[in-house]
Amino acid sequence: MQREKWVYLNSGKQDAFYNMAVDELLMEKHRNGQIPPVIRLYEWQVPSLSLGYFQKVKKEIDTEKVEEYGYQMVRRLTGGRGVLHDKELTYSIVVSESHPRMPHSVSESYRIISSGLLEGFKNLGLDAYFSVPDTEEKRKSLTNIRSSVCFDTPSWYELVVEGKKIAGSAQTRQNGVIMQHGSILLDVDVDHLFDMFNYTNQRFKEKMKSQFKEVAVAINDISEKKFTVENLYPAFKLGFEKGLEIETEPLVLTESDDKRIQMLIEKYKSEEWMYRK
Repeated sequence: MQREKWVYLNSGKQDAFYNMAVDELLMEKHRNGQIPPVIRLYEWQVPSLSLGYFQKVKKEIDTEKVEEYGYQMVRRLTGGRGVLHDKELTYSIVVSESHPRMPHSVSESYRIISSGLLEGFKNLGLDAYFSVPDTEEKRKSLTNIRSSVCFDTPSWYELVVEGKKIAGSAQTRQNGVIMQHGSILLDVDVDHLFDMFNYTNQRFKEKMKSQFKEVAVAINDISEKKFTVENLYPAFKLGFEKGLEIETEPLVLTESDDKRIQMLIEKYKSEEWMYRK
């Protein structure tokens, strides 16, 4: 049986504004019928803090600390909490809401898309699995946002290894198109991550940091083999192809695409976009 054809884009290392601009471009092109569904894998040139669409910068973020570390800061199209992108591979999936394999439920579509992540972790030899809340208490905890930090916040279909969250994802749906992207952590600097968020006091910050270490983990914290980002590209490309039961062919961006990306970069760099909340 012939598998459905998607396209695959390896963007390599780019800055924060370029990365967000490309995700939006791919949504536009897919919505306009110019390209089939997309798998994109990419990295970040400079360690970058990405904020969820609804987060309040002045209330939640220590912007002076972000500047002190020399990090970039960008607001995503997707909701969710703050993510420090540094030693990681980032994935992005763009597909129509009307796709026959995409459920109407956001949580169920997370599960379908994240099946590719699951296979990717298996390709690295990690025993990853979905952890689904099985009690009313656990389900209620999903609405209790304790922190501005992404990996500190639980979600419906958690990808876990050894009982700890190993991937953080966020999704948006706009004009008939789903875009889900997320972080596949190779290593994480927990101190730097928590330094960039505002807390009511130091004791609460340390408590959140301690809880984070209990619930989240990076690949090189649990793997006997030390991986590089270069190892992750083929593992997760093949993982998405297997999990989504598809084949891919390379996507080549055009000169027109590059011009549109530059326009979108200006949007993501603007204070109007960054401080919209």
